[in-house]
Amino acid sequence: MSTTTPSTEEPEGPAEITTVARPARLIQNEATTEIPVHLLFRDDPETGAVPLSPAAVGSPPSVVGRRQGTGEQPRFRRPAQAAAPRPAPQVDPDLAEHPARVLPGSAGVLAGACGVAGCVATSWWAGALPSLAVAALRLPEYAGAGLGPAQWAAYTGAGALGLFGFGGLARGRTGRAWVLGLFGRYRGTVRRTGLMWVNPLLLRQRVDVRLRHWRSEPMPAADGNGVALRVVVLVVWRVRDTARAALGVEDHEGYLRECVEAALARVPVELPGSPKASVDATADALTRLVATDAAPVGLEVFSVQPVRVEYAPEVAAAMHRRRIAALDAAHRATVLTSVVDSVEDTVTRLTMRGLVELDDYERKALVKDLTVAFCAGRGEQGA
Repeated sequence: MSTTTPSTEEPEGPAEITTVARPARLIQNEATTEIPVHLLFRDDPETGAVPLSPAAVGSPPSVVGRRQGTGEQPRFRRPAQAAAPRPAPQVDPDLAEHPARVLPGSAGVLAGACGVAGCVATSWWAGALPSLAVAALRLPEYAGAGLGPAQWAAYTGAGALGLFGFGGLARGRTGRAWVLGLFGRYRGTVRRTGLMWVNPLLLRQRVDVRLRHWRSEPMPAADGNGVALRVVVLVVWRVRDTARAALGVEDHEGYLRECVEAALARVPVELPGSPKASVDATADALTRLVATDAAPVGLEVFSVQPVRVEYAPEVAAAMHRRRIAALDAAHRATVLTSVVDSVEDTVTRLTMRGLVELDDYERKALVKDLTVAFCAGRGEQGA
């Protein structure tokens, strides 16, 4: 009896597997060109920027990699543009201080005297000079030709000379300057002292060029945490360019006040009791900002110092309670540290000297009693 073992028939030749090719789905737009869809949902550790075609390499947007496993599409970030620096205030570039032309005061006195003498001579010529004045001046007797066109012309010339001579006399003072203008045009600055003659047709505007200090009224400010403050500052300054200070801005003193207020809005102010380095840094920052803003209008700022800093009325009560609570907490921490040190020292000395032998329970009881006693004693001393 024979046993027949079933045999497996193997196909002749390799099996042919037919693969149906599918076109890959793509997402396409003007910024990313072509991105395969299956790349957007891959969870492999290679998470990075999706490569772009060469045509998109030079495009301005940059590709930011997606988060792994989220299925979100790549994001495109525009390059951040640096903030443009704040332009400094500008005035007329042609407006700059230069000395004006003036004459010594003796020239004006001489011209005025000549004008008066011309008027007296014309009156004697016209016969209008009183006899007492003729006798006092020792002039020869003359009947006079009367007031004619020639006499009136002489009166006009002599009077104009006298007015120009005496009308242009001016006295210069130390620390004061005159800005001169004619028909709206700047004609120069006079910084001389003593008696001088200035054209009387010129418009004079007096400017104080001395070193000056200004104590402000309470101005709004804030500390490093944004808490509202009221600050009084002391500004030391002077006018460096009289032309720009008088003509480049309507009111240079008001402009300086606005610059100080703007600087206080940008610089955090330290409260009293802060480290000296922080206070000095605040003063330096304020001085630098105000000097930069005031320089284009001819002002020179030497220092801006906060002289009084206090909380604003709307937050003063709350901040006062907060400071008291902080001081109270610091005091309690100091007292507790002192009590713990005293209890530890007492227990250690008693044990090391062999005065008492304590187990754990007795040690804990002794520490508790000593702590209560020391705390009560500290409380009575504080009261």
